This record gives sequence, structure tokens and C-alpha cells, in this order.
Amino acid sequence: MDLSPTTRDWLLDSDPALRWQVERDLIGAPEEEWQATRARVATEGFGAGLLSKQDPDGQWAGGAFFPSDFDFQGKEAQHGQPWTATTWSLKSLREWGVDAAALGDTGSRIRANSRWEYDDLPYWDGEVDACINGFTLASGAWLGEDVTPIAQWFVDHQMAEGGWNCEWVEGSTRASFQSTLNSLVGILEYEKLGLGTAELTAARHRGEEYLLRRKAMYRETTGEVVAPWVDKIAYPFRSFYNVLSVTDYFRAASLHDGTPPDPRLEDAIEELRSQRQPEGTWLQARRHPGRVWFEVDVDRGEPSKWVTFLALRVLDWWDAARA
Repeated sequence: MDLSPTTRDWLLDSDPALRWQVERDLIGAPEEEWQATRARVATEGFGAGLLSKQDPDGQWAGGAFFPSDFDFQGKEAQHGQPWTATTWSLKSLREWGVDAAALGDTGSRIRANSRWEYDDLPYWDGEVDACINGFTLASGAWLGEDVTPIAQWFVDHQMAEGGWNCEWVEGSTRASFQSTLNSLVGILEYEKLGLGTAELTAARHRGEEYLLRRKAMYRETTGEVVAPWVDKIAYPFRSFYNVLSVTDYFRAASLHDGTPPDPRLEDAIEELRSQRQPEGTWLQARRHPGRVWFEVDVDRGEPSKWVTFLALRVLDWWDAARA
């Protein structure tokens, strides 16, 4: 791997939520070393800070997808999606590597107290939005909740061309890049815990093929770049699609399935590679607007440890397999 000592030390000088992943995936540290760092996430830094924001009823900010005090008609609604409610907090804690045991009976408290803003549906039964169901499938499986109906939902609601679209309930019959990626991430996390079925895996592979036919970047009909946000790499990923979030997913799927990188990802990989700065870092392209508990990465235009780590990890996977 092309990792200079300076960049290595810069990445290691991080919150435990990032450091343990650098140790495992870039440095190749012994398992006992990175596991010891990972264990600190629940008691130090970002992980501990987010756990401290949890409500007594198991939720965060009093709501499922939105804070309980969110005014859907007010000024904040025009500023951006808030990122403080239960779904987003669970997503962050899970992605940072917090052991589910550190959350105690959070799963059952959420089941008893949290309802979706859409139709007051029970939290762990899922919603009608594909992205929301992807997040909930992954977090429910992580916390030991029975989210089998959500897994089946993805099989039942897959579109003819192979992907998913959060707008299906409004009548859309075409899949979307963003909805498909968020669905795939949730399904893969569920499968990685040994909870998948042959039918669900087949649905995942069809969803992957939807993106791969488009080389993860282009409209199938015209060959044009699908949207101007494709090359805007940023952390946290939240729900957004870009060349880093999609190639990071395909790396995880490749390692899980034991398959080599698909050559149709090459344009996305080279776009990611082209954004590397001379000193070996990647810049934060944007900071997604919206209320947060606290910032976990730098502002737009600054070298980002998270983006740099994720980009290096993707390129290491790609280059090692293609060497």
C-alpha cells in the first residue's frame, strides 16, 4: 500500500472509532491490538458522546427518523435533514464498531417506544422507504431484533430493473442509485451476521448488477454521469451516493462473497483515485447540512481523515486484486 509514514501517523492520531479501523484495514495490526482500540469506542470520544445523548426510552432526540421537536413546515426543514434522531444515531454507532452489548436493552426499548413518523408504524417493523428500511434492517440485526419482515420486504419490493426506489410509494417504477445503494448496504450487513437467505442474496446480487450495468456512475440510457453529486465524496456518508460510498460497499460485498472486484467499477475507482492530493490525503467535498449532535469530521475543502482512510482502503482492495 502507498501509505507514507506521515499519513499513517496522521490517521492513527484519531478518535477510537476511526483508529481501530485504520489499525485493522490499513496497518495490519494484530487482532488483539485493534480489538482493544475498538473496545474503547463505547467509552471514549465519538461513541461515548453519542451514547450519552440517548433518551431514557431508548431513542435519540425523541424520534425515529426526525427529532420530536422538528418542525416540518419551519425554517429548519428548509436547511436540511437533521441527523440526531434514532435511525441516524444507531447507524453511526454501528458503523463505528460499538459492540451491541454496550447498548443494553436499547432494542427492546425502541420496540416499546419508537414509532415511525410515517403512519405511526412500529420501529422494528420497518417503513415504506427503501433507504430507511436498509438502515433499520442493519441496525435491528446488530441489536438482535427480529427484522425478518424487513428482509422479506426487499425481496417483495425489488423493481424489475433490479434496484429499489424510495419513491415507489409515490408511483415511481424506476430504481434509483441512492435508494439501491442504501438497500444493498442494509442487506449485506444483515447477511454478514448470518441471517440471510438464498432469496435475499439473489435480490442483493440483482441490485448490485443494477449499479454495475451503469458502471456505478452513468445513466444506462444516455451514458451521461447520473448527477453532479457522484464525485462529491464526504464523510459521514449519511444516505448519500458518491464514488466513495458505492465503491466502499462493493469492497465489503466482494470480501463477503469471496469474489474479485468487478471491472465495471473502474471509472468510479479512477475518479476516486484522481481526487488524491499530492501529500496523499483526500479532501472533504461537503458537509451535509442539518442538525447534528457534534461534528465527527472536517469542513468542506479540508483534508479528511475519514475520507482518506476509506479511499485508501478501497484502493488497496482494488489494486491488490488487480495486481
